[in-house]
Amino acid sequence: MNAFVRNIPNSITCINVLSGCMAIVCAAKADLLLWGLPAYQWAFIFIAIGAVADFFDGFAARALGAYSDLGKELDSLCDLVTFGVAPAMIVFNLLSAHGIDAWLCWTTLLIPVSGAVRLARFNIDTRQTTTFIGLPIPANAIFWIGLAAQFMQGQDSLSIWWIFLPILIAECYLMNSNMRMFSLKIKGFSFHTHYPQILLVVGAVLFCAFMGVAGLMWFILFYIILSLALCR
Repeated sequence: MNAFVRNIPNSITCINVLSGCMAIVCAAKADLLLWGLPAYQWAFIFIAIGAVADFFDGFAARALGAYSDLGKELDSLCDLVTFGVAPAMIVFNLLSAHGIDAWLCWTTLLIPVSGAVRLARFNIDTRQTTTFIGLPIPANAIFWIGLAAQFMQGQDSLSIWWIFLPILIAECYLMNSNMRMFSLKIKGFSFHTHYPQILLVVGAVLFCAFMGVAGLMWFILFYIILSLALCR
């Protein structure tokens, strides 16, 4: 295999980390207008682009047979930026911009710390092939995007410390828990085999249709509940 083909998956992975960096830059502007939209919404968009790249780098690696230890490590490093640091910066800067106590803002740094531990554990755990153990870090990012969107819609869950801290601690715990969660990857078209993923997709569409971006938070809660019910 020539070097160009071998590095296609890694190049897609680099789009992931570039998107994560752009999300962090946008998060620093909080709710100021940037290119016609509030900056935090651009941060959401860049994290979404990173998630698409995260999916397609694995797809490309499988299709081309271009697996490598470098690709595995690069993927985790990029995921930490896009799905750990970037959502933490969104929440940090939105809280700070709206006058929330500084100490509560700083607790958001537990998100990337817990994400780093989760990714390190994932890289050395040979059991996580068809199912996950603990909440995947992209799902963690989706949850915080939904919660941030809900905050910007006027909900106070981010600004009340005795609501926010238990949510933060629970999310960090779930990423590093031993709870089994089904993979979101669909291989084939059998409903019997993939009904959890299909239910999840339907749930995501319904939550977002009725609640907008804030519905992503409830989508992840639905994912957690489904996994508790179906993964034994």
